[in-house]
Amino acid sequence: NGKLDRRALPAPDASLLQAEYVAPQGELEQQIAALWQQMLGCERIGRTDDFFELGGHSLLATQVISRVRQVLGFDVALRTLFEHSRLADFVATLDALKRIDEPALVAVERGVPLPLSYAQERQWFLWQLDPQSSAYHLPAALRLRGPLDVPALQRSFDALVARHEPLRTRFVQVDAHVRQVIDPAAPLPIDFEVLAHVPDRTAQIQASVAAESSRLFALDQGPLLRVKLLRLAEDDHVLVLTQHHIVSDGWSMQVMIDELIRRYGAGISAQELVLPELPIQYADFAQWQRQWLEAGERERQLRYWLEQLGGEQPTLQLPTDRAHPAQRSFHGARRDVALDAGLTRGLLQLARECGVTPFMLLLASFQALLHRYSGQDDIRVGVPVANRNRLETEGLIGFFVNTLVLKAQVSGRQAFTALLEQVRQATLQAHAHQDLPFEQLVEALQPGRNLGRSPLFQVLFNYQAQTRNGQGLQPLPHLQVEALQWDTHTAQFDLSLEVFEREEGIAASLTFATDVFEAHTIEQMLGHWQNLLRAIVERPQQRIGELPLLDAREQQANLQQWNPAPAQF
Repeated sequence: NGKLDRRALPAPDASLLQAEYVAPQGELEQQIAALWQQMLGCERIGRTDDFFELGGHSLLATQVISRVRQVLGFDVALRTLFEHSRLADFVATLDALKRIDEPALVAVERGVPLPLSYAQERQWFLWQLDPQSSAYHLPAALRLRGPLDVPALQRSFDALVARHEPLRTRFVQVDAHVRQVIDPAAPLPIDFEVLAHVPDRTAQIQASVAAESSRLFALDQGPLLRVKLLRLAEDDHVLVLTQHHIVSDGWSMQVMIDELIRRYGAGISAQELVLPELPIQYADFAQWQRQWLEAGERERQLRYWLEQLGGEQPTLQLPTDRAHPAQRSFHGARRDVALDAGLTRGLLQLARECGVTPFMLLLASFQALLHRYSGQDDIRVGVPVANRNRLETEGLIGFFVNTLVLKAQVSGRQAFTALLEQVRQATLQAHAHQDLPFEQLVEALQPGRNLGRSPLFQVLFNYQAQTRNGQGLQPLPHLQVEALQWDTHTAQFDLSLEVFEREEGIAASLTFATDVFEAHTIEQMLGHWQNLLRAIVERPQQRIGELPLLDAREQQANLQQWNPAPAQF
């Protein structure tokens, strides 16, 4: 019939992009090529190869930049790799760069009072404000099918706690200051619970995980990591891990789970697991962060954010089902959606054609949706960043994550591609100024405080790219390990859109504050977002105000069902 049968085509081979291979020239090109090979998982990298065409994304780009800074000593910005993504072009820019001149990130003496990081100070304040809230807990659950060696699991946790100081850190008030107290390594207690056999095991497991993850922490008492083992059967368990955000973040949770599985696997195989020594701990980073920012970096980055965000801090006025309460309860729910394979391919292809990452494209689509819903032109969205742009921090557990406020001026008359370029520039500039703690930005801008809404932004967007090793956990002999999903019941913001890149396509979840939104409103919003994405793929040059949000059923309801012909009396 003249159409291309895409399903019959062979799987794309990245090596075909390197058909005209040109070997790197000179020592520096060879060093950078070896670094790209390691990060991208490619067999070879040539002078004409493009970092992003070979599978690179924002997170991998950040890691490449951190290694260039650490190993080669060049003060290179993230946007340099975006603007010069071919190997030869990127290396050519390094010659004009100055060498790094900043305080060394080294271990500090443990016999002196240890300050908190700026992010930890905010967490302490929020806990003091509402010690009965579990909104800043970080839970994870693993389903373990097969014979479980509980003593080996206990030894793995004990070694994990001994290696990472934040897992045995608590916080105490000393006069007018809060200090970190690192306790000596000690066995971490594992709570056990046997679940009775009921017809609906899924609901029973989710209820137990939710109850455990919402159990409160006292930050002045340790440890701030809890472990619970739910026994479903002799060879079927659920391992529930709960941390407080003040000592951990999403990256840290992955570090902990990966190391735990490796330690357990080595333990049951009677092998010794040798891990590289950690050059620093989180307390060292907290001390270094203060010295570096106070030496002038804070003022440099703050100037940028003050110029970007200005004096007025507008509140996003979305149509809600209920008025905002005087104080947030942090109660929330989540709805999930999976984009079909054709839409996923179209979005990734469009991102390549426009010279942007999928993160930038989907963030722009979300900001366009918020503009259409609110009618406002100044759209501000919070975006979390790992904030681990130094090599020493990649293997640490701690609260590194920072939040950036990305602003877009959206008009219904502008083409979507114009908004996309604006988002691209704003993203690159923001990453170049990502070290300023969000807490200090709030303090400098001094927005009107409202316990019913978060300051500076009310919606959050997060994008998780697919790693080169996929998302699966490391296999273990005789034990199947898989991440367990359950319904969340907390929401820190009005809306949080999280997008996940998977082998089978792009998936998303929209977490919403149940104080103000009903579930059917969020389901409708997700439908409108997908309709918007399809229109963007088909007509990226279309004006934002003309991109359709409604599907055929909604259009029919508006034009026919709710708009009958006038009756003659």
